[in-house]
Amino acid sequence: MIYLDNAATTYPKPFSVLETVYRANRKYAYNSGRGGYRESVQTAEKIFAVRDCLGRFFHCPEQNIVFTNNCTTAVNTALKGLLKPGDHVLISALEHNAVFRPIYKLAREGRITYDQVPYHPDPDRFLQNIRALEQPNTAMVAMLHASNVFGVVHPLRLVGDYCRRKGWLFVVDTAQSAGILPIDMQAMHISALCAPGHKSLFGTMGTGVLALADGISPDSLTEGGTGSHSFDPQMPPDLPDRLEAGTLNNPGILSLGAGVRFIEKTGRAEIHEYEMRLTRWLYEELAACPGIKLYTPPEHIGVPVLSFNVDDRTSEETAAYLAARQIAVRGGYHCAPCAHRFFGTVKRGTVRVSPGVFTGMNECEYFLNSVKFRE
Repeated sequence: MIYLDNAATTYPKPFSVLETVYRANRKYAYNSGRGGYRESVQTAEKIFAVRDCLGRFFHCPEQNIVFTNNCTTAVNTALKGLLKPGDHVLISALEHNAVFRPIYKLAREGRITYDQVPYHPDPDRFLQNIRALEQPNTAMVAMLHASNVFGVVHPLRLVGDYCRRKGWLFVVDTAQSAGILPIDMQAMHISALCAPGHKSLFGTMGTGVLALADGISPDSLTEGGTGSHSFDPQMPPDLPDRLEAGTLNNPGILSLGAGVRFIEKTGRAEIHEYEMRLTRWLYEELAACPGIKLYTPPEHIGVPVLSFNVDDRTSEETAAYLAARQIAVRGGYHCAPCAHRFFGTVKRGTVRVSPGVFTGMNECEYFLNSVKFRE
């Protein structure tokens, strides 16, 4: 199979990640923080080492690294745990349902109000769009860093600085950027960063990260045992225990640490440049093919995500055609109806191709020929 669906999950995983999962299930399959025996303590130390690794990676205090089961849980924890009744929230017009659905539910229940900020490729114009929609009770900007459909990137540093000056919270969904683009929570004034472990951080599925700035402590989304403060009926006040009820996913968390070490060893910038080189090549070749519709100018694509359509076919028909030729892409709406409405692709969705660090040029050529000489 030729795998070009890395925006959904990276595949294959680095060998070091697979090896770490195997070793974790053999050597660190003990309940971290729940026992005083050597193996439990050693497991806890390994978990803490991953917190430290992620803290350095995102420029966040290691005790503020909270492990979740995916990015969506991290987003829900940040939004539902930080917003107060009567708050007004600004989200982008390109949101994945991971952000849009929790916000919509809170608004439907009458707890908050929200507006969607139109995307603009010019950072200053995008900030003007934010300013045009702010209200006296605006308390938060919550938005994705990069679109999972069209590959465009929001200017985090500019928006974060504006949030800082306004005293707003800044929650960022980094599902398509963590591990690819440079992210500095302190420099970008990010209050809460939400990331999946299984995408470009190269961990396994069932892992996610909620990284919090100092002084930011959401109410818990779930309650239960933490191995500490057992006689207190409420969740512990300190992070990360406050937000980590129940047994942790030790193999997944350790795989996340191995994934970040792979990025650091290979070079984040080098990974990004390689993936973007493939993406630009695909764009140029597809643009030269009759009957191909592309949606994002190449200069606006900041992550290795490319959307297109073929002739008058639906995106699902094209994806099925490619799947029959052992090419994995995704057709449809990508859980991002907001983005499709904004770009005018609601009628048939788009075909998304997303190369990764392990994608070869020969695989891209095979994909291109399958599209170019389609039946």
